[in-house]
Amino acid sequence: MKVKKVEGIEKYNAANLFVDRHVHQGRGDQVALYYQDQQITYRKVFEKVNQIGNALKDVGVNMEDRVMLLLLDCPEFVYSFFGAIKIGAVPIPTNTLLKPADYEYLLNDSRAKVIVVSEELLSNIATVQGKLKYLKHIIVVGKASEPFLSFGTLINNKSTELETADTGKDDPAFWLYSSGTTGSPKGTVHLQHDMAFCAEHFAKNVLKMTENDRTFSVGRLFFAYGLGNSMFSPFYVGASAILSPDRPTPEHLLKIIDQYKPTLFFGVPTSYTAILQLEGATDNYDLSSIRHFFSSGEALPTVIFERWLEKFKVELLDAIGSTEALHVFICNMPGRVKAGSTGQLVPGYEAKLIDEDGLIVSEGEVGNLMIKGDGIAAYYWNKHEKSKETFQGEWVNTGDRYYQDPDGYFWYVGRDDDMLKSGGIWVSPNEVENALMVHPAVLETAVIGSSDVDGLIKPKAYVVLKDGYESGSELASELTQFVKSSIAPYKFPRWIQFTLELPRTASGKIQRFKLRELDNSNNSVPM
Repeated sequence: MKVKKVEGIEKYNAANLFVDRHVHQGRGDQVALYYQDQQITYRKVFEKVNQIGNALKDVGVNMEDRVMLLLLDCPEFVYSFFGAIKIGAVPIPTNTLLKPADYEYLLNDSRAKVIVVSEELLSNIATVQGKLKYLKHIIVVGKASEPFLSFGTLINNKSTELETADTGKDDPAFWLYSSGTTGSPKGTVHLQHDMAFCAEHFAKNVLKMTENDRTFSVGRLFFAYGLGNSMFSPFYVGASAILSPDRPTPEHLLKIIDQYKPTLFFGVPTSYTAILQLEGATDNYDLSSIRHFFSSGEALPTVIFERWLEKFKVELLDAIGSTEALHVFICNMPGRVKAGSTGQLVPGYEAKLIDEDGLIVSEGEVGNLMIKGDGIAAYYWNKHEKSKETFQGEWVNTGDRYYQDPDGYFWYVGRDDDMLKSGGIWVSPNEVENALMVHPAVLETAVIGSSDVDGLIKPKAYVVLKDGYESGSELASELTQFVKSSIAPYKFPRWIQFTLELPRTASGKIQRFKLRELDNSNNSVPM
């Protein structure tokens, strides 16, 4: 697209690139979104984006004002996101699985003037409405009554034409709050050019995504992985995205795949584990339309990769991205997979592994992963010290510990705050978890460091069992011996705690800090 100069800066607005361009270049009739029984074209997206942009201006939203989106995956999410960006406002996609107190914090922290919320989630906001210092309007997608505004009524009869705000490529475009694996969420500020960088280097150059693709993502639109999978990546190349507001149960996922025939599927380890547990998955559903299955959110256990390959005869491509980096920066490339590794660096990014003193470690040594790329966020909102710690010049500190092999593949060891020392030797929770996952009784597991009666730190495993297995001391002893026989004996878990589920973020990441909090008041003599 042609770039226009505005008072000495180049005018750049992401809505022009991801929405308007397709209409101007003749792709208006191409399907942008599949949603339930609807096929929504790029022209309709363009018109709805302009209508909600005009509506937001009419209720007093100005440039740089924040607009929170608390929406299930639906077309109105896309319209509101790009409509806000087009007028220079800043949309904030928000986790739909939180509690009212969390939304009170997020709305007051962001100072959002408007929230667009799904009818099903409205009670979470109405409960704390009197405590919201800056919120002026609540716009409801679905049925709405006073004092709330109806999305449909608000945009009805609004113009389908809208002039783009005079933003530049380095203006704030949107925020994403971090998923909170280590504490309170942080408002991560992304700029107008960030989405294009990520889509160009990963979606277009690695996935070879074209306008003929259909994407389907387990990850929801409200966090970085899903936002890229279901919106800015397909919209960058004029492809189609399949949206669903329903819970991503294995049955639902397979039904959607069977119905819409996506060509690219983006899951998380938990979803692949659940599908593998489903009886009749290979007989009752057709997955042949999908050329690549991706996994992200947390490290993919080798055993899940192997079981998937055996059952479905296709590789899972593990990858890592982050809220701060916006999307994937390391992945297993199609046709070049090393099971158990996170893969190789996505072209366009740089990486380095450093020790506690900031020095680059030798090949094969574990270090903190630093990533450099032009899609990285600018800073955390209102968190100066944390910003300095995470965003170091052109580099972002991911908080992940890795080592790199001679072929350039990255191997995940753990989060920098999850690593533990047992008997003076570093132990990777991820290695112990992978060992446990091979046992036929184990569905999921998470390992943390726990204090014994002498105050020494030892590995402790929280284990979710598959159906048909019963917890007890006999199985616990069997599991500890199983780990001892497969990895270095000093790494075995001294405690096995059986549990029905593991605490997770909405993106599927295990919240080990919650397990550590639970463990502080609840320990026994180690085995």
